[in-house]
Amino acid sequence: MKILVLNCGSSSIKYKLLDMSTKDILAQGVVDKIGQNGSVLKLTLPNGNKVILEGEILEHQTGIEYVLGVIISEKYGCIRSLSEIDAVGHRMVHGGVKFNSSVLINDEVIQKIVECIDLAPLHNPPNLEGIYAINELMPNVPQVGVFDTAFHQTMPDYAYMYGLPYSLFEKYAIRRYGFHGTSHRYVSERVCKFLDVPYNEQRIITCHIGNGASITAIQNGRSMDTSMGMTPVEGLLMGTRSGDVDAGVLTYIMEKENIGSQAISTIVNKYSGVLGVSGVSSDMREIDAAIGEGNERANLALKMYVYKIKKYIGAYAAALGGVDIIVFTGGAGENQIGIRKASCEGLEFMGIKLDDKANQIRSEEAVISAEDSKVKVAVIPTDEEYMIALDTLNLLN
Repeated sequence: MKILVLNCGSSSIKYKLLDMSTKDILAQGVVDKIGQNGSVLKLTLPNGNKVILEGEILEHQTGIEYVLGVIISEKYGCIRSLSEIDAVGHRMVHGGVKFNSSVLINDEVIQKIVECIDLAPLHNPPNLEGIYAINELMPNVPQVGVFDTAFHQTMPDYAYMYGLPYSLFEKYAIRRYGFHGTSHRYVSERVCKFLDVPYNEQRIITCHIGNGASITAIQNGRSMDTSMGMTPVEGLLMGTRSGDVDAGVLTYIMEKENIGSQAISTIVNKYSGVLGVSGVSSDMREIDAAIGEGNERANLALKMYVYKIKKYIGAYAAALGGVDIIVFTGGAGENQIGIRKASCEGLEFMGIKLDDKANQIRSEEAVISAEDSKVKVAVIPTDEEYMIALDTLNLLN
């Protein structure tokens, strides 16, 4: 079965076409700068070569139409006809309390996703645009929605509730939802297969560390807590997001700067985090370069970044009553050797001990803990697209 996976952002469409019978990636790429000058389709060919195709792409349907055209094109195509695509799986960001698992998309499901727009006004509308586009361009192809929030619906109420008046939860569903659930689910299951241990008997802390970052505590295959909250702002220091911050600070800034809710949202989402502290970049590679040049603010940003990771690992080990496995994934988690090392330093009292030589790997599955470490520490590259395709396959079967 051939499944097309779509991840529609506000101005981009990431796509991957997989043959689930062989697990081969037939096509993959990204449409960037939708509705802006310089919109392009960047595709990666099976031999690894990259191609950039320019074109005016004003909205998501045009972008998806462009992708489908390339997939069946004579020069860059991998299939002869769109009829070879058996299903489409969509990454959906926010399912609120309405979805605790992946679902086959129909009119009722679409309406429920629309009802969640208030919870994710930047993410759910473009996710829906992808569904509408496929309905228009491939009306007979089944579609499946895979929600970032679904995996975390197993959190107990004492972990997901905020200390706010309960009436606000009843009126507006204000609570912690968590994100990156598809990634946390994939790497937690995968690491247990890699280590040949039973998934439903492990205490696992998964660290999805990238420009957006979150950590999840998983016990016996169930998410028990996660660092992101009602929105992806809560938790770790991230590339451009502030992470945990005193709510009183936000009202203080609003008063002093005489700004409204939209402006403060932009500050904590777009201009904070590593970028805001360092004044250099949200990219850890550029932060490393700046530190090498003696930039003290870049060094401070890195220390804050790592400290938050270590702090959450310790907190979740306490919440789980111990930890058996720690997993690093995501752009920085898979590739930043120094961040993995710094995040585990000082945690020897918990039985965590890295092997410096084993830790010298990037973007490959590996155990990086020492042989005498009581806690297994591993790197598992995430594959959200495969997980979305697998959920799509399982639902259709």
